[in-house]
Amino acid sequence: MDFLAIPTLTGTVATLEPLAPEHAAELAKAVAEENLYQLWYTRLPAPEAMGAEIEKRLAKHRTGHIVPWTIRAGDGRAVGMTTFLNIRADHRRLEIGSTWIAPSVQGTGVNTEVKLLQLTHAFETLECIAVELRTHWHNHRSRRAIAALGAKQDGVLRNHDLWRDGTMRDVVVFSIINSEWPTVRLSLTEKLRTRLPG
Repeated sequence: MDFLAIPTLTGTVATLEPLAPEHAAELAKAVAEENLYQLWYTRLPAPEAMGAEIEKRLAKHRTGHIVPWTIRAGDGRAVGMTTFLNIRADHRRLEIGSTWIAPSVQGTGVNTEVKLLQLTHAFETLECIAVELRTHWHNHRSRRAIAALGAKQDGVLRNHDLWRDGTMRDVVVFSIINSEWPTVRLSLTEKLRTRLPG
């Protein structure tokens, strides 16, 4: 199993495709929606820094640290980014993180399907035994969204990161383990089914 492969993962309302430099203009437009990149509890690139952010993520992939994707909505627009990180193939576990999605598609099922695609790949292709998700203590929207996936909160890592303004970030850690995956998959599939017409 190649934990560093970047397959295209296709759903109904979202597709994950390997991150590439040519996505920079579309992603810059997406991160500019409602000034998403200015949220104080996130570390999103400014629109003009998107090209550099893509190059940074691709460099981390080349050195075996992350697996980066571009998120496309059902209409084909690039609307965000996501990664596998903290990859520990020898222990069959990883983290889903560094994810952001444009406000125009939040609440539409895109995030639900992105997580379903990633979790399916992690548990069914890579045979992971655990998948972590982490977020800033103050990112309440993200915490609710992670809990709604069916992940359980493991704990809070106090003063875990030094933030860009010198403050400390408390990190909330969630996880899904392989024995929970069938129920989580069913829940996510049902959420998507009820959001979609027909």
